[in-house]
Amino acid sequence: MVDEAAPDPEPVHSAAGIAEAWRRERPGTPTDSIEIVTPVWWLAKLFADDRARVLRAAGIDAATLDLLSVIRRSGSPYALSTRELARRTLVTAGAISQRVARAERDGLVRRAPGTTGRRTVLVSLTPEGHALIERSVDAVLGREASLVGGLSEDERAVLAGLLDKLMDDVRRRTARRD
Repeated sequence: MVDEAAPDPEPVHSAAGIAEAWRRERPGTPTDSIEIVTPVWWLAKLFADDRARVLRAAGIDAATLDLLSVIRRSGSPYALSTRELARRTLVTAGAISQRVARAERDGLVRRAPGTTGRRTVLVSLTPEGHALIERSVDAVLGREASLVGGLSEDERAVLAGLLDKLMDDVRRRTARRD
C-alpha cells in the first residue's frame, strides 16, 4: 500500500535544492560548498560537451587545439620548446611529445633543433597548422562568448574576478607538499 500522505519525491534540479535536501536528511553535514561546487561541475560538463561539438565541426580535437593555441599565442615566429609547451599546457613531457608527434604527422607543426642546447627541440606552426588554429579559435571562442552572453559585461568581470580568486585559493590549498 502506498502512503498517499508522503510527497512524491521530485528530482532536485538546483544546487540550492541539493543543499537543502542534505540539511534535511543529515543535519550538521557541511553544505556550504554545494551551491558553488555543484554549478561549477554542471557548467564544466555543459561547456566541455558544447566545446567538443564545436571542435568536431571544426575538424580538430581538444589536445591539438591546446597545442596549436599555445604556440599561436606565443607570437611570431610561433615556435616554442617542448619544455615550454609542457609548462604552458600543464601536461607531462610525454604527453607533449605524443601531441607534437601526432600534429607533425598531420602537417600542423614542425620540429627543429633549438639554439640553446643539443637536447632542445623547437616546435613551430606550419602554414596548415596556423590556418587550422585561426579557424578553430574563432569557432570555439565565438561560441563560448555566446554562451556567457546572458551576463552583462560587469557581471562577467565580477564573475571572472571571483573565479580567479577561488582558483588561486583552491590551488594553494590543494598544492602537493612533497
